[in-house]
Amino acid sequence: MEKRRIGRTALEVTEVSFGGAAIGGLYRACPREAAMETLQGAWDAGLRYFDTAPFYGFGLSERRFGDFLRYKPRDSYVLSTKVGRLFRPVPEDQVPDHSYVDPLPFALDYDYSYDGIMRSVDFSYARLGLNKIDILYVHDVGAYTHGVEKNKLHFRQLMDGGLKALEELKRAGTISAYGLGVNEVQICLDVMRQAPLDCILLASRYSLLDRSAEAELLPLCREQQTSLVIGGVFNSGILATGPVQGAHFDYQPAGRDILDRVDAMEKIAGEGGYPLAAAAFQFPLHEPTVATVLTGTAKLANLTRNLELLDTDVPGTEYAKYRPYTVVQSLA
Repeated sequence: MEKRRIGRTALEVTEVSFGGAAIGGLYRACPREAAMETLQGAWDAGLRYFDTAPFYGFGLSERRFGDFLRYKPRDSYVLSTKVGRLFRPVPEDQVPDHSYVDPLPFALDYDYSYDGIMRSVDFSYARLGLNKIDILYVHDVGAYTHGVEKNKLHFRQLMDGGLKALEELKRAGTISAYGLGVNEVQICLDVMRQAPLDCILLASRYSLLDRSAEAELLPLCREQQTSLVIGGVFNSGILATGPVQGAHFDYQPAGRDILDRVDAMEKIAGEGGYPLAAAAFQFPLHEPTVATVLTGTAKLANLTRNLELLDTDVPGTEYAKYRPYTVVQSLA
């Protein structure tokens, strides 16, 4: 599988990579056997960039990634995890509901400060049981997650000390790169205007349907040589399922306007003789600032199906046909 470079660093990642939310039990339980089978399937398919986070199953995803990668040659893959949440043990009946099924028994606190980030990376190393994390993303800072008022505190923590911690970790060789892992464009612009980033894991905001990143973020990434890691290419599923009853967009049931837009997109794909999902999966890779597209699942069959989308011929000239049906999120 082809590789692309992360920013100005020496890291190279495969164009398709594996995301670990489902391995942590997002929305449905993920037995350990299924997790290991799916991770092995990703490895056998040539994926060599793996992304996880403490939030995914409250540590469960990190533990499973570490167990799987422990006996792989360390220079054969790239691993990223995230900072911004700290976890504390609680009784089973006090584990909060964040849509993870059977998570580990912890509750979380947000902390984007210097000390919070240093503690978080130490905990991640312990959960992973590995001796090198390549990339750290600041997870879910921004108004999309916290609201405008609460995020003022979190943004200040990050700018006053969190970024200093990340830079120290990079200088010391504890990590090789850092950036943001978020679902909105505005926080990326806010941070990049004050500090350079190696990369941004951006979910759902640079897709065939949602072009929120296009106007300002893509040009700024090109200018600063910041790489994009693109998640959420199906926008919570609707670009894979089509505009069916119960289809989801942006983590909630799709409204009439979105259903109509995707219906029009499906007709374009049908006229072109390819599945809409194939166009959605391949679309971000046409942008030079995009280093990789994440695919995340807890089922080997779903992983295989997604990877087969890469083999479908979607002419580059097709993508302009979709532009009239794209959206830009209000928080972008």
